Amino acid sequence: MDKNNKNKTQIDAGAIDLKTYFYKIIAHWKLFIIFLLITFGFAYYKNISTQPIYGLTSTISVKEKSNPLFSAGTTIAFNWGGVSDKVETIKRTLTSRSHNEKVVKRLKLYIEYLQEGRFRMEDMYGKTPFKVELDSNKYQIQNTLIRIKIYTDNNYRLTVDFPEDKPVTLLNYENERARDYLSPKLQYSMVYKMGDKVSLPFLNMTLNLNLDRNSDEVGNIYYIRLNNLDQVVGSYQDVGTQALDGTSLISISMMGSNKIKVVDFLNVSVEELAKAELIDKTDFARNTKDFIDKQFEITSDTLKAIEDNLGSYKKANKIYDLSAEGQIIFAETVDLERERIKIKNRLEYLDILENYINTHNTYTKIPAPAIIEIEDAKIRSNIDELTQLSIEKAYWMENVTADHPSLMKVEEKIKNARLIFLENISTLRSLIKISLAKNNNRQSEFDFKLSKLPKKQQQLVNFERKFTLTESNYTFLMQKKYEASIAIAATVSDITVLDKAKDVGQVSDIPKTGFNYALALLVGLLIPIVIVVVKELLNNKIVSVEEIERAFSIPILGVIGTHVSNNNYAVFERPKSSIAEGFRALRSNLQFMFKQDDSLVKKGKVITVTSSVSGEGKTFIAMNMATVFALSDKKTIIIGLDLRKPKLYKYFEMDNEFGAVNYLVGQKTIQEVTRKTKIPNLDIITAGPIPPNPYELLLKKSMDEFISNLKNHYDYIVIDTPPVAIVSDALELFKYADTNIYVIRHNYTQKGMPKMIDEKYKIGKVLNVSFVLNDFSVKGGYGYGYGYGYGYGYGYGYGYGYGTYGNGYHEDEKTTGFKKIKKSIKKLVLKYFEQLKSFSSKKH
Repeated sequence: MDKNNKNKTQIDAGAIDLKTYFYKIIAHWKLFIIFLLITFGFAYYKNISTQPIYGLTSTISVKEKSNPLFSAGTTIAFNWGGVSDKVETIKRTLTSRSHNEKVVKRLKLYIEYLQEGRFRMEDMYGKTPFKVELDSNKYQIQNTLIRIKIYTDNNYRLTVDFPEDKPVTLLNYENERARDYLSPKLQYSMVYKMGDKVSLPFLNMTLNLNLDRNSDEVGNIYYIRLNNLDQVVGSYQDVGTQALDGTSLISISMMGSNKIKVVDFLNVSVEELAKAELIDKTDFARNTKDFIDKQFEITSDTLKAIEDNLGSYKKANKIYDLSAEGQIIFAETVDLERERIKIKNRLEYLDILENYINTHNTYTKIPAPAIIEIEDAKIRSNIDELTQLSIEKAYWMENVTADHPSLMKVEEKIKNARLIFLENISTLRSLIKISLAKNNNRQSEFDFKLSKLPKKQQQLVNFERKFTLTESNYTFLMQKKYEASIAIAATVSDITVLDKAKDVGQVSDIPKTGFNYALALLVGLLIPIVIVVVKELLNNKIVSVEEIERAFSIPILGVIGTHVSNNNYAVFERPKSSIAEGFRALRSNLQFMFKQDDSLVKKGKVITVTSSVSGEGKTFIAMNMATVFALSDKKTIIIGLDLRKPKLYKYFEMDNEFGAVNYLVGQKTIQEVTRKTKIPNLDIITAGPIPPNPYELLLKKSMDEFISNLKNHYDYIVIDTPPVAIVSDALELFKYADTNIYVIRHNYTQKGMPKMIDEKYKIGKVLNVSFVLNDFSVKGGYGYGYGYGYGYGYGYGYGYGYGTYGNGYHEDEKTTGFKKIKKSIKKLVLKYFEQLKSFSSKKH
């Protein structure tokens, strides 16, 4: 049972803690508004002042495509390696300097169009009413703003400011040579007509109007800046490339402040890539065709010469046909000769291939082996590998220094691949030579047979054999030449554009507007919450009923709100106020604190009022407690027994010339020290002159007589005592009391001050004591709305004397619209915490 009660207490405390912090946070709503205004203002400034950066993408497919005009027997083709090799090659090409230089030059991105904005110079590429055409073989000023002010549709003023005594750099974009130029004056300014050529020592260009320009451009000012080509190219080498896993797709992305420029760059980059890839792809066929053309020219001349010789021989010897035996020998020797020609062509190709490998440093244009029908897989693999490595080497040479590890690694791979290639050529050559030797042996046998024929027949066989072989070779080369021409004319690119870059209204990636506002909201709420929580954690003052309940065993009698009037007659002069209702609640609750009196002669009830230190409002509480008893037609007296620092007489606007001290020392009677107040049924005995021995006076026998006499004549005796944390006088007076009120002032009394009285209460040295929380203010965020009973058959309710919980019953309430909203929110929160507490209790 105890365990269950303990768990319930912990659950209730947790719910109360959350609710308490909620009230404290709500009470600082102005702080939240201030910080939210600051954070949202900063976020707004960040969003409008940060350069917008947009991210756009283009997607391409890389897949090897065969020429649709090739027949099944066509053998001249280009092989770039596997799909993965091509994808990697294209990714590196897109970020290479040479590729991006082509794009920059084509779009003329070294010409920068600008306009002065609110926070920065804005990139106006594609948005100006004109375009710049440079005289590429003339020198142009570098990295200097050229001011263009539009006067009319056809006129503009060109202005250039020069630094004092400092030359500017001029660049020739055609040969990329630079030189210095020192201007004789600090500013050049001249009006020109659109379309007219500007010819100056430092600038040579023409401004041409755009056909789709805005007609209302008069008065607008633009700037042109001609930048260093290498620097511009370098700034575009951070293009993002990403291969989609398991596919031949590449996503190309780029960030920039001008969406038109980003779109143009991505699309032109893909176009230049496809163009370069197509050129590389046809280079093999072009090299092959050149080789075939040379062989075809030689064969054509040879065929004509043999044909002439054959005709002349037949005419001179009057022999037109071979004999039957000669025809047999001719047919056999022609086949052997054809085989020997193929073998010799292979050997010749291997010699050409070996010479190419030995005399070149790059291997991207190796002649295709298909033209002489070399089907050796190793040779083809070696060509593919060297081609791929050469492309990779070219990429690294453009982007890194000569001693870069990546470049050195590729060069080492090329060196090893080259040695393997040469070794494979040597091995294949040896095998072909063996075939040639066998062919020669068989040819010797047919030569022996041929020698038995008549001389004229022998000569005719030789002429016919040479003519037939040459004609066959001529036909073969003509076919290969035709195939090579088709390969060049109809080769298609392996690159297909799936999604072109396009401006479809994309929002900027930077700044992240929504994120910045969300962050502003979070920070704007978090900082005040942290401030409130830290403030409360560092606060050593009692600020809520919950703190008192958790820290001390003494019950709470009630709560009195803040009294804003300078007059201390809170109950008497404003009986309908919320403060007055608070004291009436205390009066009701006090009835349960008094012991049952069954005697025939009823005696008055003694109530002592004390606190920890001065300033907590005990005298104010005592005065108004006595007032509520008197106003209920009870004969009441209030006594000032704070003999060390008396204040009660000031509250009632009286003097302190005589009082309780005079009675205790035997100078005056009770009747002589008792005075009337302006409150009906309420008398007062002030403290009187400050004695040298106040504590000893309270211990005298006359003190017992004093209290006993008063109890016989009054219904209620309210005693204002000294603070217990300063002196022990009040503890001596507790023995006369039927109940003791210990005043705690909200946000004033330190948390450890009531500990002493609470310890005495726990061990039974002090009985029948209860706390009253004074000066409670809802403005601090300490709302409360519960009622409790402590097992003695009495109850009390909080809510009297503060806030708007009176619902219009109190004359001092002024309910505004904002307070009504706060009240509604608080009701919802209270309902939530009640449900939370109920649910937690059931669960446990």
